[in-house]
Amino acid sequence: MQKKIADEELKQSKKIKIFIQVNLGNEEQKSGIQSEKLDELYQYAVSLNLDILGLMCIPPELEDPNIYFNKLKFLNKKLGLKDLSMGMSSDFIKAIKNQATYIRIGSNIFGSRS
Repeated sequence: MQKKIADEELKQSKKIKIFIQVNLGNEEQKSGIQSEKLDELYQYAVSLNLDILGLMCIPPELEDPNIYFNKLKFLNKKLGLKDLSMGMSSDFIKAIKNQATYIRIGSNIFGSRS
């Protein structure tokens, strides 16, 4: 997937800003790289000259999001990345307290999905 993005960037003569989604809860229904494989994926993305802004996550719904936000903040800092995309309508305040720079609050604006 990263190679396709890099190829398309060259084709379009355009750089896009990218977040790597990390599946910290190891949930089968969610996308994202496992944290154990993050370093390898990140190094590959850098070798393709992709503009990785930071990491993102969606914590398990019924667990304390602070645990996952702290883990993501640690991983982000370890890679030396600037931005964190975490927090949704239900937990964005906790995400902001954990240094999120991007939040997703669509259902607070548009209503819940039906």
